[in-house]
Amino acid sequence: MTSMPVDLRKSVQLSPLLRLLILTQLAFNVGFFAVLPFLSEHLGQAVGMAGWLVGFVLGLRTFSQQGLFVVGGALADRYGIRPVVLAGCVLRIAGFAWLGFAERTGAVIGAVLLIGFAAALFSPAVESEVARQAVLHEEAGGRRTRVLALFTVAGQAGAFVGPLLGALLLSVDFRTVCLAGAGVFVLVLTGHAWMLPQRIPGRQRVRLKGGLGALVRNRRFLALCCAYGAYLLAYNQLYVALPDEVERATGSQSALAWLFALSSLLVVAAQLPVTRWVGSGLSLRRSMVAGLLLIGAGFAVVAVSRPADWTGTAGLLPSAGFVVLLTFGQMLVAPVARAWVPDLAEKGRLGLYTGALSSVSGLIVLVGSSVTGSLLDAGLPAAVPWLVLALVPVAAIGLLPRREEPAGGPRQPRGHRS
Repeated sequence: MTSMPVDLRKSVQLSPLLRLLILTQLAFNVGFFAVLPFLSEHLGQAVGMAGWLVGFVLGLRTFSQQGLFVVGGALADRYGIRPVVLAGCVLRIAGFAWLGFAERTGAVIGAVLLIGFAAALFSPAVESEVARQAVLHEEAGGRRTRVLALFTVAGQAGAFVGPLLGALLLSVDFRTVCLAGAGVFVLVLTGHAWMLPQRIPGRQRVRLKGGLGALVRNRRFLALCCAYGAYLLAYNQLYVALPDEVERATGSQSALAWLFALSSLLVVAAQLPVTRWVGSGLSLRRSMVAGLLLIGAGFAVVAVSRPADWTGTAGLLPSAGFVVLLTFGQMLVAPVARAWVPDLAEKGRLGLYTGALSSVSGLIVLVGSSVTGSLLDAGLPAAVPWLVLALVPVAAIGLLPRREEPAGGPRQPRGHRS
C-alpha cells in the first residue's frame, strides 16, 4: 500500500485515549521514582536491615513486578484495561501507605511485594493499549514509533521529576515521601475512574486459557524477547559496571547522579527527533540493529580507554561517552521493540504478549546480571569485561526476527516503511 506523505503524517493528532495513557505513564513514574531511589537507605538505616536483606527485598520487588507482568497482561486481555489499571492503582496506594508505616521486616516485605504486583497489573495493561492505539494511529496516517517514543519520553520525564520531589519531601521524613507517592496514585486512580472508558472500541476480550501455549510456540516473538533482554542486560550496566568505573576514575560515585541526569535529559530532549529521523527511512528491524550497535559502541569506548587508566575529569569522559551512546541506543531499541509486538502477537492477546516481553527479558537480566557481575570481579585485564559486554548487544542482532509481519499473516499498515 502506498505510503502517505510525510507532512500529512505529521498532521495526524493523538486520540484523547492515547493522550490519557501517555500522561498516565508520566504520573506512574513521578509517583514511583519519588520513593524508590530512597528505599535502600531507608531499609538499611531506619529499619536496620543487613545489606544482604536489603538486596533481597529489592530483588523481591523486581520479581513481583517484572516477573508478573505476564499475569497482568493476560488479565487485561480477559477483563479489559480499566478494571486492571484501577485495581493496580488501589494496590499501589495501599503498598506505599503500608511502606510508610512499616517498621518490621515482615511488614516491609509485604508492602514491597504489594508495590511490585501493583505495577504488574497496571503497566502491561497501559503499555498494551498504547501499542494497540499506536497501530491504529499508524493506519490513520501517523507513525506508531512516534507514539511509543512519546510514551518513552513521558516515562523518562517522570523518572527525572520523581526523585526531585522525593528528595524535597525527604527533608520531612520517609513516611511523608511514601504518602506523597500514594497521593500521586490517588490522583491517577481518580482521573482514570472518571476518564478511562468502560469498553474501548476494537479491544476484544479473550479467555485466559490457551494463550500461553501459543506464545511459547511463537518463535519470532521469543526471538524479539531475547534480543530485548540482551538490550536490558546491557542497559542494566548503568547500575552495575558504570558505578565501579566512575569510582575508579574519581574515587567516589558522586558523579553518577550527573550521568543519570544526562541520560534522562537526553531522552526527554532527543527521543522524538531521533524517532522522527530514523522512522523516515528505517524499518523496525533496522532501527533495532542500529540501536544495538550504538550500545555495543558505548561499551567499546570504555574498553579502549581502560588501558590508559585515566583519572579525574579526563577519567569520566569514557563513562560520559558510554552513557550518551547507550542512551541513544535506548532511544532506538525501546520504542521500536514495543511497536513491533503488535505484529507478532496472537489476535486479542496483546496484553499477554506485552507483559511477556517484560517478564522474559527481565528473567534474562536476572540470570545475566550474576554472570556479568562475576565477570567484573574475575580479575581479568581491565578492558576485557567491557569488550565482552560490548559483544552482548551486537550478538543480539542475530536474534532479531527477519520479517516484519503479524502472526496472523502479512500486513503493511499505512505509513509503515519496510
